[in-house]
Amino acid sequence: MAEQREKCVLAYSGGLDTSVCIKWLQEEKNLDIIAVVGEVGQEHDGLEAIRQKALRTGAIEALVVDMREEFANHYLNRALHANALYENQYPLLSALSRPLISKYLVDIAHEYGAKYIAHGCTGKGNDQVRFETSIMMLDPTIEIIAPVREWEFKTRPQEMEWAREHGVEVPTTEKAPYSIDDNVWGRAIECGVLEDPWAAPPTDIYTMTGHPEEAPDEPGFVEVTFEKGIPCAIDGVEKSYLDILYDMNAIAGKHGFGRLDLIENRLVGVKSRECYEVPGALSLITAHKALEALTLERDVQHYKLGIEQTWATQVYNGMWFAPLTDALNAFIEETQKHVSGTVRLKFYKGTCTVVGRKSEFSLYNKDLATYDEGDIFDHASAKGFINLFALAGKTWAENRRQAGQDIF
Repeated sequence: MAEQREKCVLAYSGGLDTSVCIKWLQEEKNLDIIAVVGEVGQEHDGLEAIRQKALRTGAIEALVVDMREEFANHYLNRALHANALYENQYPLLSALSRPLISKYLVDIAHEYGAKYIAHGCTGKGNDQVRFETSIMMLDPTIEIIAPVREWEFKTRPQEMEWAREHGVEVPTTEKAPYSIDDNVWGRAIECGVLEDPWAAPPTDIYTMTGHPEEAPDEPGFVEVTFEKGIPCAIDGVEKSYLDILYDMNAIAGKHGFGRLDLIENRLVGVKSRECYEVPGALSLITAHKALEALTLERDVQHYKLGIEQTWATQVYNGMWFAPLTDALNAFIEETQKHVSGTVRLKFYKGTCTVVGRKSEFSLYNKDLATYDEGDIFDHASAKGFINLFALAGKTWAENRRQAGQDIF
């Protein structure tokens, strides 16, 4: 009777690393592998082909899970509500998909009675942290294996040679010079010539956005309607959030908007040069911020800015399921109750500009703001307001002068 082996659920992409992971986990850990391929809107030539490759490599089961609707409605919705820009620069990408994929890995582990979950992340990146912290918080009893941190080969040629010796399909074409991770929220590109922060990004790294200089000579205008902080229509046509995101990727990308080139601080302590394409995400965040500026009370809007940065850092660091993130979500969701209305965007040669906004919950009052006839602002109140507003500083200044101290 054949030995009953423990099961391991593997986050599988179909690339060399995760394909080698299947065979390595079988031979080195004596495990049966269940490969899980997540559809989150990434570029691919067909996920069924990737599933079949996992089975050919030796997985006892391979599952393709379409996560896009859940990704949009339960993860990207919160990212938009939080105007999430890590280090105030770019919309989160991998950090948003990893907790969702982890949730499915844990659910499938429970379904198949798997004791282990494995991933193909390296020991230098952020994703290992995101996967493992998410899995630990969802089920602390599951054991995690990271083969890339354990196996003996240190270079890609060594890995390819091991793969050939063990019957793993090896790419017939030369590896692309870049490392790319993508989903419907955008694309992250690194490695190759991009590791030199002085080198300009080659044009071949971009697939979602056209070159701004070659974009249409006529500007494009789009009206995005929001309901409680989530897009619900484009140019008056109601659509799902996911469909709107696909549309905005196409529209903004056509006009060359959404390219970012920056240095970011990885969680592991390394500064990394990263290039991103985030046409839909960045344009929707731009529109959402404009609508919040119209509908949020001043103190709420100001306080939310700090919450947004904390939220982005939490999620970047893999803390999606942490209690602090849950508490931040509660505050942010409360702020979105009246973020409803329409924002008009203008796209032109790599730019996205807000050129109009309206809402039934608008806190903008023209009669208070105008300098023309109809002004109802009480100008006479300003003197008393200024005296009280500056009173503490004035008292401090008088005291220091009496003490003979120069203030500046």
